[in-house]
Amino acid sequence: MFTGIVATIGHIESVTPLGASIEDGVRLSIAAGTLDLSDVGLGDSIAVQGACLTVVDKTSTQFEVDVSRETLNCTAGLAQPGEVNLEKALRAHERLGGHLVSGHVDGLGQVSRFDPVGESHELCIVAPSSLAKYFAHKGSITVNGVSLTVNAVQDRDDGCEFSINVIPHTIQMTTLRYLRIGDAVNLEVDMIARYVERMLSASQDGYKSLK
Repeated sequence: MFTGIVATIGHIESVTPLGASIEDGVRLSIAAGTLDLSDVGLGDSIAVQGACLTVVDKTSTQFEVDVSRETLNCTAGLAQPGEVNLEKALRAHERLGGHLVSGHVDGLGQVSRFDPVGESHELCIVAPSSLAKYFAHKGSITVNGVSLTVNAVQDRDDGCEFSINVIPHTIQMTTLRYLRIGDAVNLEVDMIARYVERMLSASQDGYKSLK
């Protein structure tokens, strides 16, 4: 479990195929930047660009993770070297600064606008129809591992477009500053919204069948 509060920006140093088939995944070697790895063990989870990945090897300054082909097909920013947002898994006693984030990417959005507005930036993203119902005014959304608040939602035939105000600190501390119109981004919707949707949509007979 994570909070969506990015600890630092790391860098994917290398992408090594795990096999000869195009169906095989890859191993990423990631420079951890200022992320303290002293309390990270093999098998621990780190969110990389919003995707929860398992540490399979590490040194004091970098770590390695294996990424399946399925994950690569469903995410952006993990298939090539480059900067990535990093966050270690949340401990039970720690402060929840963002919102509850599982690190399971629900789908890809596409940046439609990213412009300065005053001292901040307005980030607009088009989300697919499969996720549109989970967005709400002042609700939470995770974009590339960053916990953000939805300012407005506009429904479209192909899903919805939502806007976010990104403050200067977030621009400075995350990879969001590199976004351009047309870029794909990893989206994770609010997990509470998913549970509410399930409770509202399931029929009484459906509930009985689950018992």
